[in-house]
Amino acid sequence: MVRAFFQTVMRDISLALRQGSDSLMVLGFFVVAVVLFPLGIGPEPQILTRIAPGILWVSALLAAMLSLDRLFQTDYEDGSLEQMVLAPAPLEFTVFAKVLAHWLTTGLPMLIVAPLLAVLLHLDANGFNALIAGLSLGTPILSLMGAIGAALVLGARRGGVLMTVLVLPLTIPVLILGAGIIDAARQDLPYASLLMLMGAILAMAVPLAPLAAAAAIRQAMD
Repeated sequence: MVRAFFQTVMRDISLALRQGSDSLMVLGFFVVAVVLFPLGIGPEPQILTRIAPGILWVSALLAAMLSLDRLFQTDYEDGSLEQMVLAPAPLEFTVFAKVLAHWLTTGLPMLIVAPLLAVLLHLDANGFNALIAGLSLGTPILSLMGAIGAALVLGARRGGVLMTVLVLPLTIPVLILGAGIIDAARQDLPYASLLMLMGAILAMAVPLAPLAAAAAIRQAMD
């Protein structure tokens, strides 16, 4: 079962790297969305510093939504998903493996690029560690929540739009906490409790999201 898990992770990573469009689209959107704010609002450091947490997190959230609708859709269309459902390995482990691969190819690149974009937004030095810590906990949650939405819209017309409507409300607490962590760090306020709350959401999402997504996939395959 462990071997099947890692095989699924490596398979999805290989496919993502071979095609490259989804990962590049997510990263490109994240970068462009952040860069547009200084161009539209103006280069005043005081204004950019104040709104930098919200800009970074809203851009990361919207970028993550771009590729989530294809998390299971390609496998659904070519019949691979049906084989995964019938495989001896629990479907929940397969779902978690696909979510992990999705995060490694989309969330991790955003995590790496985010500090560079924070410099563009004149984020205070105190906020860099909080930014990295918050995104490290928050972006996996986005992938896990997105897996539920992607499974629910399998086979639906305009599935991407429907999935966004389903997932965005679930991610609002992550957005608020993520921006709050950076803002607290900027003001030299303690933010460990916010990080622990974000970690608690991740701890709940890790077992529950694959269960919900697997149930939705089985329903779609019936």
